Amino acid sequence: MPGFELFGDLERNELNDVLNTGVLMRYGFDGMRQGHWKAKELETTLENTFQVNHAQLVSSGTAAISVALAVAGVGAGDEVILPTFTFVASFEAVMMLGAIPVLVDIDDTLTLCPNAVENAITPKTKAIMVVHMCGSMGNMDALKTISNKHNLVLLEDACQAIGATYKGKPLGSIGNLGCFSFDFVKTITCGEGGAVITNNKQYYINSDQFSDHGHDHIGSDRGSETHPYLGYNFRISELHAAVGLAQIKRLPEFLEIQKKNYNILRDALSQIPEVTFRTVPEGGEENYSFLNFFLPSLEITTKVSEKFKQNGVDACFHYYNNNWHYIRKWNHLKDLKSLFPISTEVKEGLEYLKTKTFQKSDDYIARNLSCLIKLSWTDEDVNARANKMVEAIKLAL
Repeated sequence: MPGFELFGDLERNELNDVLNTGVLMRYGFDGMRQGHWKAKELETTLENTFQVNHAQLVSSGTAAISVALAVAGVGAGDEVILPTFTFVASFEAVMMLGAIPVLVDIDDTLTLCPNAVENAITPKTKAIMVVHMCGSMGNMDALKTISNKHNLVLLEDACQAIGATYKGKPLGSIGNLGCFSFDFVKTITCGEGGAVITNNKQYYINSDQFSDHGHDHIGSDRGSETHPYLGYNFRISELHAAVGLAQIKRLPEFLEIQKKNYNILRDALSQIPEVTFRTVPEGGEENYSFLNFFLPSLEITTKVSEKFKQNGVDACFHYYNNNWHYIRKWNHLKDLKSLFPISTEVKEGLEYLKTKTFQKSDDYIARNLSCLIKLSWTDEDVNARANKMVEAIKLAL
């Protein structure tokens, strides 16, 4: 991770196919295409790769979440449960629909704590969004049980965990809907892009229409298509889809490299008794895009983070004070700093953020370091990095 590190001839050839036709839009212009339909081909490849019946490409991972929730009927005043540790796009995508993000604690998987989810359910709850952060997963059996018990939509945000599996099933394929991001720093990149996957045919039809202004996509004349529902523009372009098509074909290659590099670093850190690792639920396998480990305290973790920077160990993140990924610094959400008026329902629904504390999440994130696994490292690079990390941790301890 990220896939752009290994761009090559396959990506260039797919892009040139599109440029040679001059058709950059995924719909229409049938006669000019010379048989090239990159978005459609990528959707079919996603369906085969992730063992689902349907895939719909959209313009980003954020769009994928909004589309997925919308097609499942989530909207104004509804509550969506999601974790305190995620990316800001998660709550942005919920709020775009007029729904209310209900943030709850994580556990040592660094994803949703099932008990916290159960305790947060109200009559307004419509969906549970599990965010598979940093390459691994939540306890999907427990979360499925809760969602089924309360008749809630289970949405998997697998944007950072493409290629990971749980009990033999690809992440994203386990809940009612799954979402991927293909932005520039993901394991599979389109530059910008995302996807919604599902086995529910109606959700797929809804996503196909909703993401393209409500077009029904029936027939071969775009101008005569009808609009069964209101929709918006979340389309991906053929250029972006072409890059993704090349990259998805290389996913096994990328995962193999990530796993090799990950294991070298983990084996080195395993020799330090004070280092523990995130819990991966039984039956789960990470995609190895990040190595996540815990240290004994916030003070020690802060020291190690600083020593990593001083010693040239880059891309190791201490999210405790990060304003992208953890709730402590999301002041724009807590204070509702918006360019447009926020609805009364959402304002009232977010009142809890003024007083609620997340001590359990704070404890895990304070002690966690999350280290990106790069695809471009040589064996020499990885081993040198492992030695630097071990040295820095021992000095801090």
